[in-house]
Amino acid sequence: MKIAFHGAARAVTGSKHLITLKNNTQILLDCGLFQGMGDLTDDLNESFGFDPSLVSYLILSHAHIDHCGLLPRLVAEGFKGNIYCTPATMDLARILMMDSAKIQTQDAEYANRKKRQEESPEFPLYTEKDVIQTLSQFKVVNYNEDFQIDANVTLNLTDAGHIVGSAAVHLKINEEGKTTNLTFSGDVGRYGDLLLKSPQSFPQADYVIMESTYGDSLHQDLEPIEKTLNEIIHQTCILKKGKVIIPAFSVGRTQELLYALNAMELKNILPDVQYYVDSPLSLQATEVLRSHPEVYNNGVKEVMKVDKDIFSFKGLKFIESVEESKALNSDLRPCVIISSSGMAEGGRVKHHIRNNISDQKNTILMVGYAEPRSLAGKLLAGQPKVWLFGQEYEVVADVRSIRSMSAHGDYEDLLQFLSGQDPNQVKHIFLVHGEYKVQQIFAGHLNDKGFHNVTIPEYHQEFEL
Repeated sequence: MKIAFHGAARAVTGSKHLITLKNNTQILLDCGLFQGMGDLTDDLNESFGFDPSLVSYLILSHAHIDHCGLLPRLVAEGFKGNIYCTPATMDLARILMMDSAKIQTQDAEYANRKKRQEESPEFPLYTEKDVIQTLSQFKVVNYNEDFQIDANVTLNLTDAGHIVGSAAVHLKINEEGKTTNLTFSGDVGRYGDLLLKSPQSFPQADYVIMESTYGDSLHQDLEPIEKTLNEIIHQTCILKKGKVIIPAFSVGRTQELLYALNAMELKNILPDVQYYVDSPLSLQATEVLRSHPEVYNNGVKEVMKVDKDIFSFKGLKFIESVEESKALNSDLRPCVIISSSGMAEGGRVKHHIRNNISDQKNTILMVGYAEPRSLAGKLLAGQPKVWLFGQEYEVVADVRSIRSMSAHGDYEDLLQFLSGQDPNQVKHIFLVHGEYKVQQIFAGHLNDKGFHNVTIPEYHQEFEL
């Protein structure tokens, strides 16, 4: 069999890994949007590097948009197979893909209004109609269930602990009397996560496709989340009478923030200000997480014995309408605004940053990973000026970060995820979903643990297994 890496190769986003068997069956692992790649982003999302009509079926590790966000485009270009994932992943993917289609359609309409008549019109990557067709091809598979996809391929999904419904993908492939066990980690969560269960162990693999986002970092060396949140909100909102703007992914990160803030209220240390979640998608995602309590860890279940709603607290309001969102910009009272997207590349949070970046009493707080070329990445890098909506702004507001607030495991978590594997039986590890320098460091950690055949694939590179 062969495997080719058509996304998240020496980059973090755009997950697409294509397995081709000797009988020409093609299995695609994930089909995600590229995000935050600067001028390259649009071109990368326009072309797959393979023929969608030849893909037999797809396995989706989880619902983050950089893993599922190009599925409707794949379907629109001819993919007719089943899409396998956990029930919670299907629930989340539905709302994320519909939201993505809506945003793309609006962006295209806006761009076309600005174009001259002789210029070529803009088109969205896909429409809501494409999403509806895509959803009809979903098939749910429960965790730890051996699911026979066809006569030669058995699928098993284990909990990856990354977001609700996230899974590591395990394939048992029979070819010409030979059995090959291949594991795709998806995105690996943290052991001891605030909300979710820890990643599960899994059977011995021959080949592992392994994420490496934080392959050079340790989260536990950093300040506890609640302590840091309390300090930043108190300093900004209580002492300076300013606003804290938090770009946060609608799925996972926003719910983790709400849980931490709720815990602060239970401990009577939550600063008395207004808290806004300005993202209709975040509200929907929070409802999905509420409807899947089976993913919660034991610590959360204990909290729920005294607090039935772990994502709600005094002063919290979800903002849905555009008018309410705009009104926040003219409201001078101190507050905390949590808004998507996490890399500040689009959505309402970009407007909030524009309206607050030039005032020293405000704070822009990053929570988790930011691609260096994204707006969040540029702010984290300390750039003194940034471009927003075609205009340059001086960065006067305080820029802070809580890097430990990540749904991705650090390198010790990633090594623990692999700790049940005998390095002598793993024929090859392919590192994906990481910046190249980080992946090189993580490859060294793997070598130290006895995994010596470690490769960092290039974009579109293919390997014979």
